[in-house]
Formats: sequence, C-alpha cells, structure tokens
Amino acid sequence: MHSSIFFVLLLLFSGCTNKIQVDTNPSIVAPNKKIFAQEDSLIMFALRAEQVGDFKSAATLFEQLYDGSKRKEYIYRSLQNRLYLKENELVITYVDKITHSAVNDFVLTRLKVVALMQEKRFTEAENLAISLVQKTKTESDYILLSDIYASQKKFNEAIVYLESGYSQENSEKILDKMALLLYVNLERKKDAIAYLETHTMVHGCSINICKRLISLYGNEKNIDGLLSTYLKYYKINSNPAVAAQIIQLYGYKQQYPQLIIFLEETGSDDKILLDLYVNAKNYKKAFPLAKNIYDDTGETHYLGNSIIYEYESQKNKNDKAFLSKISKKFEKVLEHDDASLYLNYFGYILIDHNVDVDKGMEYVKRALEQDPESSYYLDSLAWGHYKRNECVQALKIMEKVRKLEGGDDPEVVHHHKLIKKCKGKK
Repeated sequence: MHSSIFFVLLLLFSGCTNKIQVDTNPSIVAPNKKIFAQEDSLIMFALRAEQVGDFKSAATLFEQLYDGSKRKEYIYRSLQNRLYLKENELVITYVDKITHSAVNDFVLTRLKVVALMQEKRFTEAENLAISLVQKTKTESDYILLSDIYASQKKFNEAIVYLESGYSQENSEKILDKMALLLYVNLERKKDAIAYLETHTMVHGCSINICKRLISLYGNEKNIDGLLSTYLKYYKINSNPAVAAQIIQLYGYKQQYPQLIIFLEETGSDDKILLDLYVNAKNYKKAFPLAKNIYDDTGETHYLGNSIIYEYESQKNKNDKAFLSKISKKFEKVLEHDDASLYLNYFGYILIDHNVDVDKGMEYVKRALEQDPESSYYLDSLAWGHYKRNECVQALKIMEKVRKLEGGDDPEVVHHHKLIKKCKGKK
C-alpha cells in the first residue's frame, strides 16, 4: 500500500475514535457483550488474516461480524482492509449505503474521503473533507483535507486550512505539516522556521518540534539556530547524544566560556570540562574535578593529574606543609602508576623547592629511562645539577635540551640563562 495513504489511515484510526458519533439505534448493543455464538471465533480468524496479510479474508470476516452484530467497529475494520486492497469503489458504495451520503459517521466519512483520493476524485474528496472538518474541527481532518490539496499541488490552499486548524488548538501535528509544506513545496523557508520558532516561544519546544527545527536548521547550515534548538531540546531530552551535538557546536563556534557553563550546569561530560579547565589554566577547578573523575572511573592517571593541578593552583608553592602533603600524594600515586610524567613532575618539585634534590634527581632519571630524549625531563635533570652547583654538567645537558623540541619553552630558556651564568662564575 502507498505510504501516504497508510499515513492517512493511521490518522483516521488513531486518536480520533472518541470523536465518533454514538449511534442511538436500540439494535446496537453494549460493545463488550457477545451477540452471536460465532463472534469470538470470527474475530480471531479475522485478526489472524490481517496478521498474515490476507486482507481480503479479513475484510469478509469483519463484514460477517458486522452483519451479525451491527457493531460499527467491525465495518470500520472491514473497509480499512478494503482500502489496503484499493477496492475503493466498493468502500464508497458501502459507506453511501450505510450513511445515505450524509456526514453523520465521521469514521466512515474519512474512509470514503481516502477512497475518493485513491481514485483521484479530488473534487468530491475535497467537498466531503470540507464538510467533515467543519463539523469535527479535529487535527486529523485538517491534515486529511490538506493532503487532498497537496495531492493536487494546491499547496497554498492546503496552508490556509492548516493555519485555520492550528489556530483552533495549536496542534503540533498540524504545525509540522504546515512547516514542511512551506519549506519544501512553497520554498517559504523563513516562514516555515518562523512558525516553528514562534510556537516554541509561546508553548515550549517539544521533542517533535525541536527535531523538525533541527532538521531545517541543519539543512540551512544555520549553526546558531542549531545550537539554540539543541539547547532547548536538551532540557526535555538530556540524552548524551544531544549533549555531544551541543559540545560539538560550541567547539565549532569556539565559544569555550559558554561551553564551560553548559558542562558545569549539566555535568554531561566532565572529561571535556576538565580539558577546558586545563587549557584555560583554571587549575583551582581542575584538580577537584580530576579527583572526582578518578573516584568515578578508578583511572589512576586522573588521580595523578589532580595532584599536578592542585600544585599548579597553589599560590604559595613554597609552603612546607603544602609541599609535604603534595609529596605524600605523589608517592602514593607512584606506587600504582610510575608514568614518566609523574616521576618527572614530582622529581622537579623536590629539586626546585630544595626539598630533597638528590631524591628528586633519582625520580627524574627514572622518567628519562622511559623517555630519554624528552627536553622537559632533561631540563629537570640539568636543574638538579644546577641546584647541586654542578654547573658544567648542567650546561652540557642544557645545550642538548636547547636543540630538542620544547627547547624554546620560556622556563627552559630561563634555566639555560641561569646555568650559563653559574658556569661563568665557576
């Protein structure tokens, strides 16, 4: 069956049964009361026929059920199966026979409208759908009428009725249909987006409306619109995939302060937030966050990094109590993770603050065993020799450092200058 007709049928039978007029004929009995002996078995056979795609048999069985019980639900189901089979003329005839061509059963009228559409009898379908929508004023009937116009490429007429339907109850389904016709068929792209944005300002951004805006803004490559909509979407759907899109868009726009605020407020990606703190040299916030990530993941490098950030965040780095606390933390980490980064960092702290130069140099040498050509580790070793007044050895190492990558680092340059003076004095 054609997908557009299938969609129409879904509209007919979903969410609109409460609009059906109740037949007051005394021959119609309560819906849950069995009228004739074979009713239960016929229902089972009919449903099974639908299940296996035998719509012909299903239609016949539901007609038998209707003939035996006069329950409208059975004839609705029978005619629906007839529409699947595109037995449109039969559907039209059957509806006229029951309703006498009057709009007094909304479900049957909708079925007839669909049958007329499938037969391309658009004028009849249009007139009947207008009569229907004037009585029901339901979203499904406004959409049904718009589909008739759209099938004839009368998109402006479709918009008129959709606007009328939207004004009744601010239906999102009608709005979405209207936005698509404006954007795709009428090339009124700004109007389509404006309708959706206005709705979100007044009624909020639901999942469906946000998705539609994201689709249109994405097609327009409108980064600001995408970011704004994703932020609204995240409030109602705090999915990691949505957060990832927001992070990517902030990164694309290089709006890192706004990204930091988003990550702080939502906690959606602490690892990225940590990277941003470190890049901004905000070590005061970086070190507790790194410790929290370690507590959550058990990954020791976050614990080691948290100690580095804690050291960098300290204003008075020469405070003996602070250096003692940091030293104990580094020793504990190195019991589990002797990465060269931590070996060198701890060693340099011991050297630079004259806590224990010899011990510091031993840690630096262990780091160099892992990475012998690191300019930073060699700089630490040279600084240890300098602290021990071994200026010749220090300068020899620094001359090598200056030729390596990282040899132009400001701290390395400063150390080189002091070591050269030291050798000159000797």
